[in-house]
Amino acid sequence: MRHSGGCHCGNIRVQLELSRPPDQMPLRSCSCSFCRAHGTRTLSDRNGLAEITVADWSLAEKYRFGSRTADYVLCRRCGVYIGAVCETGSGLRAVINTNCLDDRAAFNQPPAAPDYDGETTDVRLSRRATNWMPVTLR
Repeated sequence: MRHSGGCHCGNIRVQLELSRPPDQMPLRSCSCSFCRAHGTRTLSDRNGLAEITVADWSLAEKYRFGSRTADYVLCRRCGVYIGAVCETGSGLRAVINTNCLDDRAAFNQPPAAPDYDGETTDVRLSRRATNWMPVTLR
């Protein structure tokens, strides 16, 4: 199942291949200040694939905060938060903000609100290596 989306101005595009239909994909709404401020509803599918394509990387922001273990990808021109990307022992992994997808309304599961405070860096990276989806950046 393919899904596409991106930022408002078109500088950043996203393509997803998911192993389940949108209405069966679990969503998360992290409790950190960044995710609360952006009203995120993120997804990851360890059996899926994500591709993030950026036309002009000078207009893309890779923002790191907190544990500084992931790059939060935003468009500098229009401000849309696309997702987070992290290098893990299993390769480059990502979660995608469903709010940037063209068919975002199809992702209608109520988001879980996990609290990752107190998680060690090793546990965090292990969780991401297992649960986040493989991603290619272009």
